[in-house]
Amino acid sequence: MPFLELSLRCRAHDESRLEIALEDIGALSVSLMDAAAAENEKAILEPGVGETPLWPEMIVTALFADGSDPQLLLHALEAIDAHVDLGSAEFRVVEDQDWERAWMDQFQPMKFGDRTWIVPWNLDIPSDAVDDVVVRLDPGLAFGSGTHPTTALCLQWLDALDLRGQTVLDYGCGSGILALAALKLGAQAAVGVDNDPQALAASKDNAERNGVGEQLRVFLPDDEPIATYPVVVANILASALDALAEKLASRVAGGGVIALSGILQGQEPPLLQRYAAWFDELRVESLDGWVRINGRRR
Repeated sequence: MPFLELSLRCRAHDESRLEIALEDIGALSVSLMDAAAAENEKAILEPGVGETPLWPEMIVTALFADGSDPQLLLHALEAIDAHVDLGSAEFRVVEDQDWERAWMDQFQPMKFGDRTWIVPWNLDIPSDAVDDVVVRLDPGLAFGSGTHPTTALCLQWLDALDLRGQTVLDYGCGSGILALAALKLGAQAAVGVDNDPQALAASKDNAERNGVGEQLRVFLPDDEPIATYPVVVANILASALDALAEKLASRVAGGGVIALSGILQGQEPPLLQRYAAWFDELRVESLDGWVRINGRRR
């Protein structure tokens, strides 16, 4: 089934308002692209828990149901937000595709740390992984396959921990990959939090298919129970990590550990200063231009 795609340019301070307006007029999905990199089709972002755009100017792309009237959409958008730049509006029809199959065709088994493997459902477990921890992953409509450096950094961190008997909080869980890895690495239970109901559904489905469904609970941010955990991981964005610092710090039990990722190199100094209010032993690891910060709660 095809979709009608609408693309608009906007400034960072207008993005949140525009995204809400697009959803109000029936957008099925909204994604962002750095306007400066748009010609190369790079730097695409789908905001997660508490996230804000990284770029001063961006292309906002929304998908609508096939048969939607472009002019009616523009009129409705202008009625909701008179400041939108309709002069930049472009429409095109895009064909649907089996996104899940495309992902599975491109994704190969990957190892993180000494013992953690992420393997797609359509491939056999590698012979050298039979004695290791294996997460069989099918992200569906939620992103998170281990291919992004921020996810890889978090998987490497979890792989190095002794998680036996622990409960882990995965804040911004997406496909559930980090929570699932923690459970396979010996955690007793895991809690996933995400603001996208589809992500929560994907996390639960992936957990069931990996045989750890009863050990994973998922929540929207407003429904998340107030609790403390010995291990917390938050793979979101630097701006969200800053905004959520007090909340995330309050979720880590005394002596517990935290990993923060989704941070571009160069963005870590203010976050190190911010989290130093609660954490010791703060360390920075980087991979392909992205950063993970981890530390221990006082």
